[in-house]
Amino acid sequence: MKIGFIGLGIMGKPMAKNLLKAGHSIVCYDVNAANVADVVAAGATAGRSSADVAAQVPLLITMLPNSPHVKSVVMGEGGVLEGAREGLILIDMSSIAPLASQEVEKACAQKKVRMLDAPVSGGEPKAIDGSLAIMVGGEKGLFEEVRDILLVMGASAVHCGPIGAGNTTKLANQIIVALNIAAVAEAFTLVRKAGVDPHLVFDAIKGGLAGSTVMNAKAPMMMDSNFKPGFKIDLHIKDLANALDTGHGVGSPLPLTSLAREMMETLHSDGFGGDDHSALARYYAKLSGTKIGE
Repeated sequence: MKIGFIGLGIMGKPMAKNLLKAGHSIVCYDVNAANVADVVAAGATAGRSSADVAAQVPLLITMLPNSPHVKSVVMGEGGVLEGAREGLILIDMSSIAPLASQEVEKACAQKKVRMLDAPVSGGEPKAIDGSLAIMVGGEKGLFEEVRDILLVMGASAVHCGPIGAGNTTKLANQIIVALNIAAVAEAFTLVRKAGVDPHLVFDAIKGGLAGSTVMNAKAPMMMDSNFKPGFKIDLHIKDLANALDTGHGVGSPLPLTSLAREMMETLHSDGFGGDDHSALARYYAKLSGTKIGE
């Protein structure tokens, strides 16, 4: 299938390449010309604008940083809806506010464009190996139409409900991931301060109830002081901000989410917003007067 792909950042670039490897034809666009060149070198064709990409394809995927970017790319000047033909399928795989997904979908419906919101979890490593978890909101029938394409990029794709449900599910995911990372950082700071080898503690507890995918992925990064971003703190701050806004809107208390966001905001202020979210270990190291990796 000929597929449009807009947004070729840390996640979008490997996702687009996986579609190419699966035999799909890709027309791509990004404001970063180097990212476009990279995907073109892998076999894609470059579009001149979001509208140009939309005009060439029956299905288009967007993978963008936040709600304003999606609104601009889809509804703005030179955007997707400017070039879209009737019947275009738009799959927005960005992690944005559920209400923003609903707003974009209404604009799409006016142009007879069908839309799903389908955010992902797994970070860069799973984007590269095509094993992302994909959470989908929108019409069930449309989800079934594109499910096989989603599974080129992910190990799972689950329909979660109407438009916006995918991003609500992603917000729940991001809350759980943030609090898990904070708990791992807190616990392993205690271990180091108590003079116990954190590597031995990790081996001792990873098979028990405390074991988790998050701990398995992030504890080794903390112990090695390796904060190369698979998912940046600044992006997690964005997700938690969307979670808090949504929680306030529906009357759901999120005190732990608020605390985790403030911890990440502190790291952003200290210049670490571009680090992996496992760098929450830096927050605890600063509080405890230890050095990362001690």
